[in-house]
Amino acid sequence: MLSRLRQWFRRSDTGWRDVVLAALFLLALNVIGAVGYRLIEGLSWVDGAYMTFITLTTIGFAEVTELSAGGRIFTMLIASFGIGAVAFIATRTAQGMLNAKVLQARRMTNRINNLKSHYILCGYGRLGRRIALDLKRAGTPFVVVDIDESKHNQAIADGVLALLGDAERDAVLEKAGVARARGLILTLPHDSANVFVTLSARELNPSLFIVARTDTRSNRRKLERAGASKVVAANEIGADRMASVILRPSVSRFVDEVLQSHSFDLNLDEVKIEAGARVAGKSLRNSNLRMEFDAMVVAIVLENGRMEFNPPADLLLNAGDTLIVMGTTTMINRLRTEACEPA
Repeated sequence: MLSRLRQWFRRSDTGWRDVVLAALFLLALNVIGAVGYRLIEGLSWVDGAYMTFITLTTIGFAEVTELSAGGRIFTMLIASFGIGAVAFIATRTAQGMLNAKVLQARRMTNRINNLKSHYILCGYGRLGRRIALDLKRAGTPFVVVDIDESKHNQAIADGVLALLGDAERDAVLEKAGVARARGLILTLPHDSANVFVTLSARELNPSLFIVARTDTRSNRRKLERAGASKVVAANEIGADRMASVILRPSVSRFVDEVLQSHSFDLNLDEVKIEAGARVAGKSLRNSNLRMEFDAMVVAIVLENGRMEFNPPADLLLNAGDTLIVMGTTTMINRLRTEACEPA
């Protein structure tokens, strides 16, 4: 126990060490005060401790008994040392808390500055928090931006990187690393804010993939004209999902198992074929993806944007194509690194 305390004492911040030492000094002063009043004034232990307490806390209650000259001098000494120690503890504690907050903010900034090919999630409401949970679960790097301090604190409490600020300001997007980001997710409560942030982000990073939410169908075109890559109407998706559960319950269950269940080790993911990859220039049959990686190719998004569902075996795979595959997480990662990335 003592060895652990020594280790903590050595590793802890100087300010907190000073607070601990001052607190120990204050505790010792209480003991000295009780003993002193007992020896000088003949008070009981309880009365001596009480006199020491009201002196150190400057409460100003009446003395237990009329003090002698020696008792008054002792009281002045106790007050001088004790009140100084209390003030020192309060000051150093405030400094320590402020330094810890500054240090936490600095660490957060450094971690955000080191992000590359990440996602920026603007808005940490109910929808944004759910998206953040899915991104965190998938191990995808991202940073949350929200102007509401309570939501910002909630994001930090949830263990995600968060930046306090207005996403409509270019400076905030730049702090979030929009120039290095892979995508932007907009879940702000007002469509006008989503449109404005889309315009700003598209100007700062023309290649950014932007997904924006909207509450009304009429605003979908506005977001698309502003530069959104994909616009999602949350209400429509909810209605479609409920209808699908009613009309196709088995299909709905299968999709839930693949996309949402974490006990069922099967994922639906996309893998982009990069230039110089092993499968680039080969047909789907000759790439041996099913035999080597046990991955089912459900569809292929060609470089020109056309999607091939249930692609034929003789379809040629080219750099820039994206495979929509189903398989275990391990197999999909192997497929991505061993077959679809340059050696």
